[in-house]
Amino acid sequence: MALTILAEQQDGLLILTLNRPDKRNALNTEMYLALTQALQQAARDDDVHVLLLQGQHDCFTAGNDLADFMGKSSLAADDPILQFLHCLADFPKPVIAAVAGAAVGIGTTLLLHCDLVYLGDNARLQLPFVELGLVPEFASSLLLPRAVGHLKAAELLLLAEAIDAGEALRLGLANRVVSADSVLTFAREQGLKLAAKPPKALQRSKALLKQELKQAVHFVIDMEARAFSQALQGEEAQERIAHKLRRRG
Repeated sequence: MALTILAEQQDGLLILTLNRPDKRNALNTEMYLALTQALQQAARDDDVHVLLLQGQHDCFTAGNDLADFMGKSSLAADDPILQFLHCLADFPKPVIAAVAGAAVGIGTTLLLHCDLVYLGDNARLQLPFVELGLVPEFASSLLLPRAVGHLKAAELLLLAEAIDAGEALRLGLANRVVSADSVLTFAREQGLKLAAKPPKALQRSKALLKQELKQAVHFVIDMEARAFSQALQGEEAQERIAHKLRRRG
């Protein structure tokens, strides 16, 4: 059975690759557990200075695995999804994302917790929570308005329409857009450049950048999770998700 999360370490850079391409890297419980374990180990490992999250050249992630999601009655504090959200939000070392193709749902909200984001020119970001009868997650109701302003955040979250890489860059959701076939290589090069810098200075600088909203982020993650759980059990979400699964066959 193929590993759904691949790990590679090079000169202080840990690269975690979402590896479920047959399902467009849709995240399931197994992947969340593996990601959380990798993050926890990397946080303790002095040989890891920087983390890079990536998918393939044609897809970052289609978001949560809806079939896996339908089996959940709620998002308890010990749920692997919530554990991952808090773990990434608290990760003490710089995090880079290399995004090509689809970045749906959590594929977009996790970018709000990264320190550097590089997009392939084929990237498409989308937040389809309302479309599925759900609500925002991963503190996106806090962080997205701060990043792009309330009006644009409302447009992205309520209309749930996808935006391309150029629009994401214009809004300040990415550092740079490069060609889809070179984004993974470019992000690795940037990661290695960052990993060569003094690691304690990197961590202290990141901590200062994140300090103002640190407590608020964890509070909102849990608040959104409670609202998400309620929505997930509701008729709207059950009907919308079931319909989407039927369409996929």
